[in-house]
Amino acid sequence: MKRPTLIALLLAPAMATSFSANASDIATDVRAVAEQTVRTQYAQAGGRVVIVPEQLNSRLRLAACPQALQARLPAGQQLSSRVAVSVSCPTSAGWTIRVPIQLQIYRQVLVTTRPLARGDSVGLGDVHSEERDITRLGYGYVDNLDQVAGRSLARPLSPGTVLQPGQLNGREMVRAGDQVELIAQLDGIEVRTTGQALDGGDTGTRLRVRNGHSGQIVPGIVLAAGEVKALP
Repeated sequence: MKRPTLIALLLAPAMATSFSANASDIATDVRAVAEQTVRTQYAQAGGRVVIVPEQLNSRLRLAACPQALQARLPAGQQLSSRVAVSVSCPTSAGWTIRVPIQLQIYRQVLVTTRPLARGDSVGLGDVHSEERDITRLGYGYVDNLDQVAGRSLARPLSPGTVLQPGQLNGREMVRAGDQVELIAQLDGIEVRTTGQALDGGDTGTRLRVRNGHSGQIVPGIVLAAGEVKALP
């Protein structure tokens, strides 16, 4: 009667060690799948992704999966420095676990090089590119001057400020000080003359224009780039 008990006691540590090793291998696979899913989601040319998977609960026991593990990110999740990836064993007796991951996503963004005033447009000499972790830029960022073409600043910016969409006014087809073509309708006849815009704005914006010939300031509405229709 004592011999089977002794054998069982001798075998118990070996069985526990074997189970722990398998659990460790599964946990490694789970973390690897979660990490690759995040890299695939956020990888982009010219940038880099730094991922730090957090340790899974050491008491967690997952059965070996006979099929390839599947992973997915939460739908509609905003960019953040922390994300939870759902990793599943896609079988009838399978399991699903959420793997928490810390990440940093570095991109080249535009940063101001000098003080800029409210109403200034942003040009090549006003910004330069710097690598920043965009997971910390909750209000977005600008990475190309094409994104700010024709737009002005809604508030002053100090040097070293990351340029963000919310800092910009609407696109300006006409800017204050621009020479424009002032178009007037008189008894069905179109008259065109030159003028200077005293305000700026996008298409449809009302502004003031100084008539280049008479010097009179007239109200107008922006038709297109460099074109303003005089209002009665």
